[in-house]
Amino acid sequence: MRVLVLCLMMASSALAQRQSGSPLDHLPANIQLLTHFGERADFSPDNKRVAFMDKSFGDAFVLDLDTRQIRCLTCNVPAAAFLRVMHLSNGDYILIGPEKFTDIHTSRTRDNELWYLSKKAGSKPIRLGERMSEGAAISKKDLKIAVAETPGQDPKMASGSSRIITADVDLSGSSPRLVNRKVVYESNTTACTVEPQDFYDSGSKLTFTCYNRKDIPSDTDLYSNVMSLDLESGKVTNMTQHDGTYNEVEGIFPDGKYTCVEGDRQVAELGGRHGDHNIDIWKLRLDGTGKDFSRLTHFNDYDGWKASNPVISTDGKYMAFQVASTKDEAGVGYGILLYQF
Repeated sequence: MRVLVLCLMMASSALAQRQSGSPLDHLPANIQLLTHFGERADFSPDNKRVAFMDKSFGDAFVLDLDTRQIRCLTCNVPAAAFLRVMHLSNGDYILIGPEKFTDIHTSRTRDNELWYLSKKAGSKPIRLGERMSEGAAISKKDLKIAVAETPGQDPKMASGSSRIITADVDLSGSSPRLVNRKVVYESNTTACTVEPQDFYDSGSKLTFTCYNRKDIPSDTDLYSNVMSLDLESGKVTNMTQHDGTYNEVEGIFPDGKYTCVEGDRQVAELGGRHGDHNIDIWKLRLDGTGKDFSRLTHFNDYDGWKASNPVISTDGKYMAFQVASTKDEAGVGYGILLYQF
């Protein structure tokens, strides 16, 4: 018994300890702070600007990387309550969020929808008539997008189901609209609630996260896997191959061979609870083995902190991401940072 206790004490002491203080005070040379506020960054197609939200259910802004000037995109919208801003391949924007804020749950689920915003100064958002769950995948080559739906947006869907829909943004008429709407993947179980992230391989494939909300281990809030969908054959590949940890796919590298992942694998070394709170940014090779995983940020080495929501520039030279608190809901951030590869 004494030997067992001693072994357990030694194993416990072998865990690395999280540090006190802020990771912003200990940034490596290749990371710089762009803003002291904001969340959910997105690169412009020419990599000259970074769009971001000032807060959840707030306004969209864009930062010029050369001048560092910040311009508000939606301050002409009274009581704007958007959650995300993303660039279309032509430089226009897609906004995601409710028409108005009701409460956190309702506004993030039932009322969450797509909006189009022209890059022309003074433009106002135009509703696209598509309610959706969480975020969207937006092609970097054309005007194709992908979104997810659950019964929260479409009550006609079976309980526990979710699906991925692709569509094209048509700008040829007097008002933008979605055309060629197509269901490309369906899940009928809460063991895989889907969220699309990025098109890749010349638009023939799509990364998405499969969240397990059913068979959750007792020590885990939520776990997930990075998946890839071949849009031509319909074949789905599990890229992480690791149930029991949190792996949310994020920005993809331009060669389509690697993607960023919000992961909690450092918990095995640092301790704490697995799930979507103790996360950092990792790099994953999309080869289907789940073995080529490398850590990019170390914000979770500091007690109460994490790095999240990374996006990669189209030239592969930079990553924009946010500093966040482990206590907050997913997506909440307190500043945008730039990582140079």
